[in-house]
Amino acid sequence: MAPLFSRLFSNAFSLNKSDSLKNACQLKNIPFFLGLLVCTTAYITSPTALVIGFFLTTLGMVPQGIPLAKITKKLLAYSIIGLGFGIPLQTALTVTTHGLGLIVASLFTTLLIGWFVSVRVGLVRKTGYLIASGTAICGGSAIAAIAPAINADDDQTGLALGTVFVLNSLALFIFPVIGHLLSMSQEAFGTWAAIAIHDTSSVVGAASAYGETALKTATTLKLARALWIIPVTFLSTFLFRSESRKITIPYFIFFYCAAIIFHDQLPQFSALYHGIFALAKQTLVICLFLIGCSLSLGKLRQAGPRPLLFGVGLWVLISVSSLSWIMLTQ
Repeated sequence: MAPLFSRLFSNAFSLNKSDSLKNACQLKNIPFFLGLLVCTTAYITSPTALVIGFFLTTLGMVPQGIPLAKITKKLLAYSIIGLGFGIPLQTALTVTTHGLGLIVASLFTTLLIGWFVSVRVGLVRKTGYLIASGTAICGGSAIAAIAPAINADDDQTGLALGTVFVLNSLALFIFPVIGHLLSMSQEAFGTWAAIAIHDTSSVVGAASAYGETALKTATTLKLARALWIIPVTFLSTFLFRSESRKITIPYFIFFYCAAIIFHDQLPQFSALYHGIFALAKQTLVICLFLIGCSLSLGKLRQAGPRPLLFGVGLWVLISVSSLSWIMLTQ
């Protein structure tokens, strides 16, 4: 985490001190670094970190020139790998086997419904397909992987990302509330979060707010769901006959699996694993803060009513159907 802070500070304070205007900009950015610092403590939850980040970017207090998206992507990958050290191998196998059928069913149902409904509601087919893919698999990561495979342009990709991002933000707050109202168990909530929430960051954010067991369950199932990026990307290339063949594979998933195996084969380092797991959970809070800093009112407006309504419809469908199945079978 130290390289992150050094990079952030070096970007923000590399300005010429003799320039009064630049000095003012430095002072304006102080709340950003204070918010980042607060998010390293145990007093801030993932949803709260997201709100703080959004509040700061709305007020224009986020430093320009810092590649927040790249930093967040790397931090999220590292934190997911770190979570693997806190998950026993037998637990991972049990959770994945138990939820595999629901993952496959929800994935293909969402893709098929999204494929046909998007045309009926007047959406550009590629925009609708990207939103459906993000809903079915893992939000922004799936959209980023599939967009070049179907030769989607920047506007289509931006609309899909904006829609999914709005729904991810809502899920952070809504899902834990619903879970407590329904008195869902940790395992049941973790399963539901992994199936019905788009991005990995929001899944682990909502699950960590619900409990540690929910976090372990959600992370394991979510990454099993994310692996479907690879076959769906190949399928998408065939469906759209795209000339582009670029495929983005989330390699951190394999390192996450390796961490679980490492934990199982060398149990004598359990104290170290516990420390890595705790650090990974706190890093997730920082990720949500940085994601909030990347969310602007312009991006919310860019999502527009039609793509957002389409995304909400798919989201409600997968959320309600998966929740009903989980409540009936738990």
